[in-house]
Amino acid sequence: MDVYDRAKELGIQTEFVDGQGHRHLTDATALKIILDALPERNPPRFLAGPVVIRSREPARTELSAAAVLPVSWTLMAGSEVIAQGEAEGCVIAWPANWQQGIYRLRLTDAASFSEEVPLIVSPPGAFSGEFDRGWLIAVQLYSVRSRRNWGIGDFTDLAALLELAAQLGADGIGLNPLHALFDDKPADCSPYSPNSRLFLNPLYIDVEQIPEFEAGREAHKAAARLREGHLVDYKGVADLKWRALRAAFAKFKARPAKGRKEDFDAFRAERAPLLSRFACFEALRHRLDQPWWEWPAEWRVPDDAKCTELRQGEFATEIEFVEFVQWTADRQLRACRDLAHQLGLKVGLYLDVAVGVQSGGFDAWNEQTAISRHLSVGAPPDPLNLAGQNWGLAGFNAAGLELQSFAPFCEMLGASMRYAGAIRLDHVLGLKRLYLVPHGFAADNGAYVQMPFEALLAATAMESAAHRCIVIGEDLGTVPEGFRDTMASWGIWSYLVMMFERDDRGAFRTPDYYLPNALVTFNTHDLSTYAGWRSFADLKIKRSIGIDPGESDDARWHALTMLDEVLRHHAIHDNDLYAVAAFMSKTRSRLLAISLEDLLGVIDQPNIPGTVDEHPNWRQRLPVAVDDIAQEIDIEALKDATQERASGHGLNEAAASR
Repeated sequence: MDVYDRAKELGIQTEFVDGQGHRHLTDATALKIILDALPERNPPRFLAGPVVIRSREPARTELSAAAVLPVSWTLMAGSEVIAQGEAEGCVIAWPANWQQGIYRLRLTDAASFSEEVPLIVSPPGAFSGEFDRGWLIAVQLYSVRSRRNWGIGDFTDLAALLELAAQLGADGIGLNPLHALFDDKPADCSPYSPNSRLFLNPLYIDVEQIPEFEAGREAHKAAARLREGHLVDYKGVADLKWRALRAAFAKFKARPAKGRKEDFDAFRAERAPLLSRFACFEALRHRLDQPWWEWPAEWRVPDDAKCTELRQGEFATEIEFVEFVQWTADRQLRACRDLAHQLGLKVGLYLDVAVGVQSGGFDAWNEQTAISRHLSVGAPPDPLNLAGQNWGLAGFNAAGLELQSFAPFCEMLGASMRYAGAIRLDHVLGLKRLYLVPHGFAADNGAYVQMPFEALLAATAMESAAHRCIVIGEDLGTVPEGFRDTMASWGIWSYLVMMFERDDRGAFRTPDYYLPNALVTFNTHDLSTYAGWRSFADLKIKRSIGIDPGESDDARWHALTMLDEVLRHHAIHDNDLYAVAAFMSKTRSRLLAISLEDLLGVIDQPNIPGTVDEHPNWRQRLPVAVDDIAQEIDIEALKDATQERASGHGLNEAAASR
């Protein structure tokens, strides 16, 4: 069997038409790498894939013609048999009283062929929220200035932002991913290229809030220097914070504040065994200083017994330090969640989830079956990216997830939902299919690999309901037919960017066009700010660094004219940011996000896709301190613009309720 037949048998799409109408056939060598990088499995025999049952709804599964009747089935939770039965016909009718969860279903036909797949009993849909309509302030947390932080926004600044949201009548704060990055590679600062999506970035810790921390004059002087300038000095911040964290840990080990040791131990027990593995990985990574696949053979695969040995030897202190840091970050983020509840914010924290992880990071080491380090997630060529895109991130694969009953996917979701009222799944199209590019090949030589879409939606709904967390799918780009309808049927919200919501003649869509279960925003972190868009600054910057902006000046003038037209049509006679906010407030979409950069009139965008050193991506700081933001924006204009979504809360009301 050649590679193309093998790929077809496994549901891999080797031929596609790109956004310009050009046909592509994946190179045979590239395709072989993709096939070899995925876990080996036989094509399905009895079932098309995992079985999904929505609780309290009748469910039936059709067996393929390959099954020799009768077919017996056994449902397992670990080693425990939950239920058994036999199908005399080609359809199995499932009981309606099983508890929600993920099980293993084993089928054996009369010819003694067996097959095992996951069976998910899910809620009817994801958590939908308990409000009509609201709005959020979107912020890049690293960019936040304050008079007291150490040169990067931190969790104390986040608490101040939540207070500001309450003052302005907003319902929460939307953030960039807070995932753990590589602490020894400060230049690798993209929040969308994580070491791990299961743990937090320690640079967001406010070290001075740690009870055991003792401030010194030199630390304060260094922090003052780091607060200066337009860009975040990640290396300077990391050096200063890690020294302070180690000093606080040393004092904690010697004389912990009352109740702290008990809380630390409880956290370690709660997050075991993942936390222990992460701490061991970080200790080994720093000691060995090479990619994990080049480590000594005994450490190339995680082993809890060996981790236990490691933490009892010379690595013990370092491993405990990593756990201490994650505990500190967790408790500070939890305090922000608690503050949001006290303030009466309907959403609280809205967190972003990256589409993948770096192949050299913890998640890829920890989940070598579910994540392949040899493949990168990307996108085929389209009119804005003629060569295609390779994001350099490793993603989940279907076979590995099914073998592990979707546990890695659920753990990833749970880590992000832990303290969030809503999350956004970056590139949610990847739940249906992922465009994978083998390392060393151009982005136009990838292949679409099908994912178990319904099962992933069911697992998402299950985690969403358990955490009472709204899920928003970033469904931009070329969306397969029926994708949004299926997503909506599971209670997953859409992500609507006003800048893109235009018809064939360029006219902006009217408010009635927008979906109710959706978040609407004017732009994203990868697009121009409103001030930059109006001033053509984004076009000028891209041209100056040799990037085709994909839009002419004439096209931008037309867009501005179309914006004025739709605003006037809805009795909005200005065209500033507040006018646009007022328009978006009229949409049916239940959530509206307004970026802090737009509220402050920032011109340059946080990130320009396709650039590395040409633009200061993920490093730009806001022009004013968090304490001064309320004085820099027109609060009355903002409240007028968002009055249709007003929460009716503010600092006074929230304080009175505490």
